[in-house]
Amino acid sequence: MFTIDAHLDISLNAIEYNRDYRWSVNRIREWEHGMTDKIDRGRGVVSLPELRRGGIGLVVATQIARYNETDNTLPGLGWNSPQQAWAVTQAQRTWYEAMEDDDSAGFSQMRQIRDRAALETHLALWLNQSIPDEQKPVGYILSLEGADSLVKLSYLERAYGYGLRAIGPAHYGPGRYAPGTGMSGPLTALGQDLVREMDNLNMILDATHLTDEGFDQALDLFKGPVWASHHNCRALVPHQRQLNDDQIRRLIERGAVIGGCFDAWMMKPGLTQRKSNPADFGVVIETIVDHYDHICQIAGNANHIAIGSDLDGTFGTEQSPTDLDTIADLAKLPDLLTKRGYSAADVEGVMYGNWLRFLRKAWC
Repeated sequence: MFTIDAHLDISLNAIEYNRDYRWSVNRIREWEHGMTDKIDRGRGVVSLPELRRGGIGLVVATQIARYNETDNTLPGLGWNSPQQAWAVTQAQRTWYEAMEDDDSAGFSQMRQIRDRAALETHLALWLNQSIPDEQKPVGYILSLEGADSLVKLSYLERAYGYGLRAIGPAHYGPGRYAPGTGMSGPLTALGQDLVREMDNLNMILDATHLTDEGFDQALDLFKGPVWASHHNCRALVPHQRQLNDDQIRRLIERGAVIGGCFDAWMMKPGLTQRKSNPADFGVVIETIVDHYDHICQIAGNANHIAIGSDLDGTFGTEQSPTDLDTIADLAKLPDLLTKRGYSAADVEGVMYGNWLRFLRKAWC
């Protein structure tokens, strides 16, 4: 089934991990065998061939580069100036563009989707069964995870010009525009201006990683389309990184879609990030359906759940569901959802329909 995944950090890994995502997952793992600089070396699950094999024809693909202030205690997650962070995001952007230009296989590796017309054209291509999925470009909608790299507000319009369509103002820890996961407090003054200007440009606000205070403030200020690209439920896994029930209700009221995240510590309670073995806790792909069920009970329908896997989001198989070898295994979800009582229409909604409806409305 055609599938949309609303959160993948592909270019981060291409640039900082030196992963050639045109390779198979197995080839990437073999090339990284024995490397110890990052915990997930040799354990990645994403590649462009695997996306095609799983029918994942459209992704929300990030740029991400944090700014670390001198008192920031998050090692390895940032740069010493916003200007450096901006430069890194531009390298990431250029990689996506290089994938668009690469037609060495007889078709472009990727295709940027900026508007409704491009969305419909790309969807028609992927629904055309006369062309094998292995010969189709993976579409991508450009998103910025954490706004630190926007040196000043004028950079937002520049980024919109090259196709940036969604922004999550926060990431982990402190931020120039918004504090994020592990923090408390509202948006900064810069963040309030950012959200207002995003509204003027009809961009998508990603509520992911915002503090509770920042979440409320951002949704008060922003009147346009809102999604939570990769989020699970705090009622099931108690942690500030997760959405509480009131936040879920507020997102539903705004017509938002919430992308279920496949980072194992967010799927089942008790795991410690980067330490626990998901197998010890029985974390499997079906575990995400518990979170879907919870959101559906609040909403009264299945119109607000979808996929935002975050796979290869600085973790690999060591922090993924145990029955997921590559991202193509997301294709197991339809059977699992059906087994849990979801209708055929519900299943299509989770795999692509809910994101598609959201984008059509946002880009009408």
